[in-house]
Amino acid sequence: MTASIPQLPLRDELFLLGHNDDTGQPHVHRQALALGMAGAVLTDLFLAGRIALDDDGSPGGHQRLWLHLDQPVADLIADTAIASVRYANPAPTLRGWLTWFADDLYERTRAGLHAGGILRHTTHRRLGGLARADRYLVTDTKWAVVARARLRYLAVGRDQPDNHTAALAGLVAVLGLTEHLYLDEDTAALTGQLRAIAEQHHRPVRDITTAVDAAVGDLATAAYR
Repeated sequence: MTASIPQLPLRDELFLLGHNDDTGQPHVHRQALALGMAGAVLTDLFLAGRIALDDDGSPGGHQRLWLHLDQPVADLIADTAIASVRYANPAPTLRGWLTWFADDLYERTRAGLHAGGILRHTTHRRLGGLARADRYLVTDTKWAVVARARLRYLAVGRDQPDNHTAALAGLVAVLGLTEHLYLDEDTAALTGQLRAIAEQHHRPVRDITTAVDAAVGDLATAAYR
C-alpha cells in the first residue's frame, strides 16, 4: 500500500497527524506540536548523518549539538537547521535549540506542505459573517492514513520498526497524539507500546524525544503560572 507513496519528512508527518483530517484543527497546542516538529527535524538530520549530540552524559537535554557532516540535504527547513548549528557560538544545547527552532516552525512547515500541494488553503466566515477564518485541509488523506498504518503495524508486531517510524512513534506518544490515530485500541496501552518501540532507537534519537517531552512539559507548566 505504501510503496508508491513517497515518505515525507518526519516533521511533515507529525504535522499531519497533529491535525484533524476533516477540519484542519490541531489536536494539541500549536507550540507543543512545533516543539515535536523541531525534534523531528533534528531526528531526520541525525539519521541522515548531518547532526550529532555530545555524548558527555549531560542530563535533561543539555547535550550540545554539532555538525557531523556539513552538507545540505536539499530541504529548506532541514538546511536552515544545519546552518543554525554551523554558525552557533557556542554550540547550542539540545533543549535550547528545540525551543528556538520551534518558534515559527509550525508556520514554515504548513507553508511547505501548502506549496507542495499536500495542504489546500480555504476560508470560512464566523460570527455571522463578521470574521474570516483560514483553514488548511489535506488534499488527500492518504498521507496521514499511511503514517497511521505504519504505526499500527508496528504496535501489533506486523512490521519491524524502521528508524523513521520508530522515531515517529516516540514523538506521537510524547505529544499525546495516540488517541488521534483512530485505532480501535486502548489509548494508554497503545501509547505504552509506541514508547517501548521508540526506546529501541539510537540513543541520540531517544535523547531528542526525551528533550521534546520535557520542553512540552515546561510549556504546560508555564501556562498555569
